[in-house]
Amino acid sequence: MSEANVDRRLAALESRLGRLEELLAAVNDKLDRAAPSQDEARRGIQGWVTEYVSLRLQELVPETCEHPEREADQTVADGPVLPGTGIRCTEEVIHRLGRIPIPFVRQMVTQKVAETARAENVGLVDVPFFERSATF
Repeated sequence: MSEANVDRRLAALESRLGRLEELLAAVNDKLDRAAPSQDEARRGIQGWVTEYVSLRLQELVPETCEHPEREADQTVADGPVLPGTGIRCTEEVIHRLGRIPIPFVRQMVTQKVAETARAENVGLVDVPFFERSATF
């Protein structure tokens, strides 16, 4: 190989290495800018899960169910309780909980409704309260 040929190949190699270095610097800058903090990532995931569970609950639990009308006093006297809690609820709420096919989601919803009922001192969980408190 002649010296001119080696110089030409060396210049081409240096040119390629320069472009590679520029690309790596650009990728590094993008990675530094795009990396969210752990709190931002957690909030994003929680938001996504909340939206997904709410959407699935709306699909699984229809807004209206056909049930005979009962007086509120009668419901409180002999009404059922939310599973695993001591919170009284209506038959309609039990029916809606039963329509949630995934057991751990059903348990999460039950716990969320029970916590909200305790916090707000609600004696009887009815369908409007259930719909309001079952969203995450």
